[in-house]
Amino acid sequence: MGIFLWIIVGLIAGFIAHRVFDSRGGMIGSLVLGLVGALVGGYLANILNLNVTGGFIDQLIIATCGAVLLLFLKRKVF
Repeated sequence: MGIFLWIIVGLIAGFIAHRVFDSRGGMIGSLVLGLVGALVGGYLANILNLNVTGGFIDQLIIATCGAVLLLFLKRKVF
């Protein structure tokens, strides 16, 4: 995926994760959360041998799951 598409997926995933947990944060926070969530989600999907070579929707689901996991962990730790 190109960098522009990664940013779009990260932004959408961060927005969805913020809505799931009703978190506060701005556009930059959502983007960073989504991008890091995409990395975490992709890493975990790779460990679990899930097929993540799909299209935009597959990448969005993986990134959103990673972002939600990060928000969950953040709430438990902080």
